[in-house]
Amino acid sequence: MSTTHAASSLRLAGSRVIALLPQRSDWDAVRRSPRRDLVAGVTVAIIALPLALAFGVTSGLGAQAGLVTAIVAGMIAAVFGGSNLQVSGPTGAMTVVLVPVVHDFGASGVLMVGLMAGVVLIVLAFARLGRYVRFLPMPVVEGFTAGIAVVIAMQQLPAALGVTAGDQEKVWAVAADAVTRYVSQPDPAPLLMAIGVAAIMLVGARWRPTIPFSLVGVVGATIVAQVTTLGLTPLGAIPSGLPVPSLGFFDAGSLMLLLPSALAVATLAALESLLSATVADGMSVDEHHDPDRELFGQGLANLAVPLFGGIPATAAIARTAVNVRSGAGSKLAAFFHAIVLLAFVLVAAPLVAEIPLAALAGVLLATTIRMVEVSSLLALARSTRSDAAVLTLTFVVTVAFDLVTAVGVGLGLAIILALRSIALSSRLDRVPLESTDHSAEEHALMSEHIVAYRIDGPLFFGAAHRFLLELTEVSDVRVIILRMSRISTVDATGAQVLGDAITRLEKRGITVLLSGISDEHHQILAALGVAPHHLDGHTFADTPAAIEHARALLGIAPTQNGHHVTADPQPSRSTGYPQTDPLRHRIRSEHADVAVDAAHALLELHEPESLTAALTVAFPEGDADSSSTEAVHRAWNGFQHDRYRSIN
Repeated sequence: MSTTHAASSLRLAGSRVIALLPQRSDWDAVRRSPRRDLVAGVTVAIIALPLALAFGVTSGLGAQAGLVTAIVAGMIAAVFGGSNLQVSGPTGAMTVVLVPVVHDFGASGVLMVGLMAGVVLIVLAFARLGRYVRFLPMPVVEGFTAGIAVVIAMQQLPAALGVTAGDQEKVWAVAADAVTRYVSQPDPAPLLMAIGVAAIMLVGARWRPTIPFSLVGVVGATIVAQVTTLGLTPLGAIPSGLPVPSLGFFDAGSLMLLLPSALAVATLAALESLLSATVADGMSVDEHHDPDRELFGQGLANLAVPLFGGIPATAAIARTAVNVRSGAGSKLAAFFHAIVLLAFVLVAAPLVAEIPLAALAGVLLATTIRMVEVSSLLALARSTRSDAAVLTLTFVVTVAFDLVTAVGVGLGLAIILALRSIALSSRLDRVPLESTDHSAEEHALMSEHIVAYRIDGPLFFGAAHRFLLELTEVSDVRVIILRMSRISTVDATGAQVLGDAITRLEKRGITVLLSGISDEHHQILAALGVAPHHLDGHTFADTPAAIEHARALLGIAPTQNGHHVTADPQPSRSTGYPQTDPLRHRIRSEHADVAVDAAHALLELHEPESLTAALTVAFPEGDADSSSTEAVHRAWNGFQHDRYRSIN
């Protein structure tokens, strides 16, 4: 009996390993558009180079550590990760977590933490826990993101001011010490260079988003440093190749001491990678990442990177967004970006050594400004007092203490406030429409085309993702009515998930109507910018009004005897936006420029998320011209990219 059980366990483990390994579909995607993938890889590499150098310096292990991480993690995560579009490497958030590790344990401690975090990520992948990482409430994520931006900015002050960084443990103490020493002996040259590089990046990105102004700024600053006598401190020599893999840093005695930091690094890597993959899915038309495979790929990358002297890695949202916008369609783009970086190290290492540290500080100062979306923070602060409290506390603790403490405190407060607001268990029930309001014939007809769901209790971070999963699994439905009169509480995460559910359903050509939503909850959704077209035209005071609108969308019209009949025996699929009808013939055009114009008009009318549904209307028989659809998809990617801020 035990032998049979052992054999069954081995088979189960084997099948799990196979499920996490690269799949045939990955290679099919590579064959579809290799030329575009190679171009995207070069573009991302140009963006990634100055960031890798800067994050390596900020981590305390040097610029070469950042480059090694971008190369090794970029290759491994691209091959084994769960997203075709993800780009991995060093990130600003990760360097913040590593600051106390470097202070207490030195470089070997960072390498140990990376190795241990890789093991944790692989365990999470085998345990199929990828889907649960997203349960972190939105105010906690926004709070520590804003806090990380402030911490990174303070980390850059010594280099930007041209002074040596102190050895204080807290970053705010290091920043204060740098300012004090600068005031006693001011030197405007490094400060002006840092501000200049940051300004070039920020202004240039608005002027020509496709040009890598980070590289332009760094190259310009290096030339200025070489032709003048400003006395700017250079980066220093870096190896012209990858170091030989080694486990010389391994210290079994420090495992328990470093375990909390390793768990923090693994948590951050999982959260940032899955968030980035979700952003990539939203920017693409038909991409869907596998969260467990993504954790597995990040785990393998973090196992390998320390062997080469690199820092812990994760997926980078900014580089991933550039990858998608550059036309990437498979893992080849991210893999080739790492190859380009490796070639640069082999050929141009002596040139990199001359880059001024102040220029790299400017790169990261610009990055921190792009990390924080003020409008998003203000929307959260206005949504509910609970969300505002969690956001503020997480931000303050991140800056004053560290990211690990901040996430724990923020999550704890969010749970306490959520539990306090719960009066009923949150659930989503599929309910029949009341027979007292509708005839049996109407009831039968509605059950074929329209589904009503009633949401009871609070819609908050603990139950929101289950709600999304249940709702988006419906099939054979044309219109969904969400009856929201019994919702007791809505928090920021619940509102965001509701918007995501509406988006996914619209992509499948399913119209979503809201009924019975209270004024308070309506204000929260409006403040957070959730599906504004639904708040304007798809919200109804009661369910009967929503039903009548649903019937109109499906072409169900009343006859003289009061019964409803189908006006069109085979109604075309609709997005629920009749104002787009005049544009459909334009989007069907053979000419790409006309298709792009039509896509832009559709996006302006009703939010980017409905473009896929609009394409279904435009091409009901699947007879889309390839040049038109590709052009429309490029427009989609461009508009979606503008909706996401750069976190790295």
